[in-house]
Order: sequence, then C-alpha cells, then structure tokens
Amino acid sequence: MIVKNKTISKGFLIAGLMNISVLIFSRFFNNPVINEFDQDVMSNFGLLMIIIWGFAYISVAKTYNHVKWLVLVFAIEKLIYGIIWTKWILNNSVSYVFEKDTMAGIFYSIYGINDWTFFIFFLLVFFQLNSSKTIKIS
Repeated sequence: MIVKNKTISKGFLIAGLMNISVLIFSRFFNNPVINEFDQDVMSNFGLLMIIIWGFAYISVAKTYNHVKWLVLVFAIEKLIYGIIWTKWILNNSVSYVFEKDTMAGIFYSIYGINDWTFFIFFLLVFFQLNSSKTIKIS
C-alpha cells in the first residue's frame, strides 16, 4: 500500500497539532491535575517537550521524504509514550482523574491512543520511504 505524499504531509501536521493540543488540556500549563497523576512524564517540562515534538513533526511535513531516519525516531518516540500510557492505564483509574478534573480525565483517556496511532503512522511512513526504489537527491 502506497500512501500519497499529500496525505502523509497532512498526517505529520495532524500529529503535530495533536501534540500541541496539550496546551488546551493543560490550560497553558495551569492544570495541576495532569502533573499530579504522572509527575515524571507529565510535569510542565514534560508537557513542553511534547509540544516541541509536535513542532518537529510539523517542521518536516513537506520534506519528510528527505529524513526517513528521523521518521523512525518519531515512531520510536511514539512507541515509548504509548508503552508508558499503557502501563499507566493498567495501574491507575481514569475515572478518578475525571473526578478531579474533566480536562485531565480526557487527556489521560486519549493521549495513549493518539501515541499508538501515530506510532503506526510514522512506522508505515518509514517503511514506505525505506522500500522506495528511487533515490531522491535534493
């Protein structure tokens, strides 16, 4: 299956915007409930780094085909966050987070699904780039 360049570029933009949406859920870093439930990964610094990753995805949306190994790095990063979320979901109560704050509850409910989805996306893009028979020179 070959995905069109335009579709892949949109995928990178959407991945970036999803990461940047952390600003909404964290109320611009003013929602202490998100920090409370995962102080290591979801500290304000951790949330800022999620936003930075989002800008990185957007920055290569039109030129991803020139940075196939970076696309693999993106996949690995999403895999790590997906695993962390899965472990968190198995050991914590999302309903308890919802009781404390709805936005934090929504965040903890969906962030891992987002990470697993874009892990698959970035991995598929990497495989598509890796299987390309043509060598592109810029």
